[in-house]
Amino acid sequence: MNRIAYFFIILLLPGFTTGFSQDNNFPFAGEIRQFREIDKANPPLEHAILFIGSSSFRMWKDMQDYFPGFNVINRGFGGSTLLDQIRYADDIIFPYSPRQIVIYCGENDLASGDTVSSEIVAERFKTLFTLIRTKLQDVRITYVTMKPSPSRWNLAEKFTEANKSICEFLISQPNTGFVDIWDSMLNEDQVPNPDIFLEDMLHMNAEGYRIWQKKIIPELIN
Repeated sequence: MNRIAYFFIILLLPGFTTGFSQDNNFPFAGEIRQFREIDKANPPLEHAILFIGSSSFRMWKDMQDYFPGFNVINRGFGGSTLLDQIRYADDIIFPYSPRQIVIYCGENDLASGDTVSSEIVAERFKTLFTLIRTKLQDVRITYVTMKPSPSRWNLAEKFTEANKSICEFLISQPNTGFVDIWDSMLNEDQVPNPDIFLEDMLHMNAEGYRIWQKKIIPELIN
């Protein structure tokens, strides 16, 4: 299926048009409503750097402390997939008019079942990318590659294939970037370093986030 056809199919699926988060029982709707309440009480600055994606961002509670000198907005939520980013784009992306969007997502797509391939994840990313660029032509889009988690090491080949496809796509597009964190999270035996993960061997501790910090900072724009 070509990218344009896939994009329109996604947007036409019942319940996949964005902006439905407030009144429907879609996954993560409660978290999206909470973002709305936070924004009402404390409106974020426009033209900040927006981080979107799954729980690896959601659990980065002190993200702003890792990026002094940058205004960042963290809108990572739940165990979300790329389809969830598409679904809630009107809630977690467009209201902020960001100058840069940093995306970490795709890992949960592949972990959801054997029917989701690396090719499908790459197409989902391209759909999200096209959706963003349609409304925000000048925004810089940066992708953080899927990480090597010990608990999902069986999916390593799919992760690396999807990372490669997404990065190759971004190279072909203007005003984009990607952050390759894969090798930095492996130990000398070329397997995931357990010391940088929490007990679940899926999410990271502060040491893991410091690795991400060092990789992400050079890709941020002022």
